[in-house]
Amino acid sequence: MLKKTAKSKKKTSKTSKKKSFFKKHKYLKPLLKVCAVIGTALMLYIGYCYVTLPDVEDAVSHTRQPSTTIIAENGNEIFTFGNSFSEVVYLDNLPYYVPAAIIDVEDRRFYSHFGFDIIGFTRAMVVNIMKGRYAQGASTITQQVAKNLFLTSEKSIKRKVQELLLAFWLESRFTKEQILTLYLNRVYLGSGTYGIEAAANRYFGKSSRDLSLKEAAILAGMLKAPSRYNPLSNPDKAQDRAKVVLNLMYDHGTISRSEFEEALNEPLHDSSKYKVEGARHFADMVYNEVNAYIGNRNQDLYVSTTLDQDLQQKAEWILQDTIAQNKDKNVTQGAIVILDHNGAIKAMVGGVDYNASQFNRATQALRQPGSAFKPFVYITALQHGFTPQDIINDVPVTIGKWKPENSTKKHYGAVTLTEALSRSLNLATINLAEQLNRKDIISTAHKMGITTDLPDTPSLALGAAEVKVLDMAVAYAVMAGGGKAVWPYSIEEIYSKDGIQLYQRDYSEPIQILDTQTVDKITGMLKNVIDYGTGRRAQLPVFAAGKTGTSQDFRDAWFVGWTDDYVAAVWLGNDDNSPMDKIGGAGLPAQIWQKIMLNTIDLSSDKTESVFKKGRKLLPW
Repeated sequence: MLKKTAKSKKKTSKTSKKKSFFKKHKYLKPLLKVCAVIGTALMLYIGYCYVTLPDVEDAVSHTRQPSTTIIAENGNEIFTFGNSFSEVVYLDNLPYYVPAAIIDVEDRRFYSHFGFDIIGFTRAMVVNIMKGRYAQGASTITQQVAKNLFLTSEKSIKRKVQELLLAFWLESRFTKEQILTLYLNRVYLGSGTYGIEAAANRYFGKSSRDLSLKEAAILAGMLKAPSRYNPLSNPDKAQDRAKVVLNLMYDHGTISRSEFEEALNEPLHDSSKYKVEGARHFADMVYNEVNAYIGNRNQDLYVSTTLDQDLQQKAEWILQDTIAQNKDKNVTQGAIVILDHNGAIKAMVGGVDYNASQFNRATQALRQPGSAFKPFVYITALQHGFTPQDIINDVPVTIGKWKPENSTKKHYGAVTLTEALSRSLNLATINLAEQLNRKDIISTAHKMGITTDLPDTPSLALGAAEVKVLDMAVAYAVMAGGGKAVWPYSIEEIYSKDGIQLYQRDYSEPIQILDTQTVDKITGMLKNVIDYGTGRRAQLPVFAAGKTGTSQDFRDAWFVGWTDDYVAAVWLGNDDNSPMDKIGGAGLPAQIWQKIMLNTIDLSSDKTESVFKKGRKLLPW
């Protein structure tokens, strides 16, 4: 009983002391309650983050958008759509400095931490507080793997907590080598490439197994900002960043002094020679056509096309340079299509700057062709018994309220069909068209490749209807090919990443849609346009035939023509349809056409004509 009383007194003493302590420090009790509430809330929030973690198995097996690589006829890459993933590479297959460069840059203490680098985190927080902004990150490689595999790039507290939880899970389930392998094969390295192997292929044209120390440093440096340090688009910045990486590797003792100096002096591998500059409008068109050939794509594809890299790049440069030199004449846009006589698209320029506008003016724009449409009228006339030497009257005509005029505001009386087409006489052409059935003219145009609706109106003969640049090139290709039907095409072959052929173009005999006599006659008439008529600025030292075209108020300017090898359609104008300053088809478009075609012929050949050097004079009609 005495012992019990003593214990009771002792307990009472402790309780009184405790009460006395809290009485003395009144603020502690509510503070502890607040801490308890915060702690409970924090634990509940972490529990919530854990419960709402994405399904790990589902994330690992998540399908991606298959890549489609568009390739020019010489085998060089034009563009890759979708994300490019290459086969898995393992640490044992890589030079030691490839993973070492990434560890030195991204996570120096990777092999010693447990998924979260306390030292790195503390250092980053101090730097960020001192600079008053987010200047340094502290995510470990394990955290980055957690984010890349299972989470989004959303910047939120929830995502960071889940990233940390997943990092701990990864560290408990996998070895450091396995985590690093996951990282190397999934890290984003710009231009739609994921993984070190895909990046090595894209930027250096080689396997990651063959990367040099300098190339490894460039790829490691890209992790900070893949677009900014892209060695293809920003080689100087990529090299500067690589120097920072090499310095880190040397300071950490990863590489020796001799390795450091040798890497610094190594020239940057020029992989641009394996890629086509530009041609993005063409690539977009091809990409959108692939499903029509093989159905929905569910694997990585390579699409071999008809594009001539040299011709494509020269056509782009010529158009850009011409427009840049003539902006004072209010000409801001243009399009070019170059075909061979079978309809293969060898070059396509859909505008002066793809980055500024992805709208493809070669295939999507509807523009008035002006006098470039007139050959359809004359072909129809030839098919109905007219000859190039027949006489037609170039005299004023009135149809309802419409009173067309020649561009010179004059009229020339009785002229031959050849003269009327060569001089692009509007009145003679209207008088000829009115002797024909306009439905026959429309039928001729559609049969030759014009796909747009053509209104049955008198102004149709002067090219007042809207057409596509590609369609005009196709229609002239029918004449160039001896009157055989032409279907434009860009895809030669489609095959899988494993080399399995999924599609190959079938070359069948085309249908004869114009008789050869008509083709011979219209060819001579259109050759005359270039030799003596409105197309003289398009003259070449070899055979050439074509036609100028100018719409009302100089809103559109065209030249479409062909040689023994190629057909090309050139259009200039403005997207807002505003008038140019007296830019007609006989001027800049004809000059652009000539420059392009000069790049396709051998000037040393015996076939070239000496008259080209002198220039042809207009015939005294």
